[in-house]
Amino acid sequence: MLSLLSSIRFSQCLGLVVSLTAFQLPSYAQTNINSSLVAQNETVTEEVIIEENTVTPINQTESLLSLEGGQRLMQEAEEAISQENYDLAATKLQQARRIFNQLSNFYLQLAESFAGIDNRITEEQRAGALKTASFRDESTYQLALVHRAQNKPELAVPLLIQIIRSQNPSSELGKKSYQQLYEIGFVQTPIESPDQ
Repeated sequence: MLSLLSSIRFSQCLGLVVSLTAFQLPSYAQTNINSSLVAQNETVTEEVIIEENTVTPINQTESLLSLEGGQRLMQEAEEAISQENYDLAATKLQQARRIFNQLSNFYLQLAESFAGIDNRITEEQRAGALKTASFRDESTYQLALVHRAQNKPELAVPLLIQIIRSQNPSSELGKKSYQQLYEIGFVQTPIESPDQ
C-alpha cells in the first residue's frame, strides 16, 4: 500500500517537474522574443526620427489641408452632382468648406501675428486668407444649391446668409445668394439691378 502511494506521489512530482520545465522554456523563448522586439523598436524609432527630420511642404497635392486638397474635394462634389448623388456631393462640399475655412482662419491668424513686425508676411497671409475665404464661400454656395436639389431649403437658408455676410450683398456671389433666398421664399423683396 505504501509503495503504491509512493509511486503515485512520485509520478505526481515527476509530472510537476515536467510542467515546471515546460513553463520555463517559454520564458527563455520570451526573453529572445523581447530582445528581438526591442531591436525592432529601436529600428522603427530611428526611422521615425529620420522621417521627423525630413521637411516636406504641406501644400502638396496629397494633403487635405491645402488649397489643392479643398479644390479636389470640390471637383469630386461636382462629379457626384453630375451623377445626381447629392448626399455624396453634400459630404464633399462640407469637407471642402471646412478645409477652406480652416485655411482662411490660419492665414488670418498669421497675418495678425506679423502685423507691425513684417508687413510683407502680413500682406501675403491676408491675401491667402482672402483667397481661401473666397473658395469657402463658393463651396458654401454649391452646398446650398445641393440642399435645394435635395428639397431641403431650410438647410440652404443659413448658408446663403453666411455668404452674403462674408461677400457683401453687392458682390456677384452675394447677389446670387440673395436671389436664391428670394426663390426659396425666405425674402420677399427682389434685389434691384443697378440700372433700376
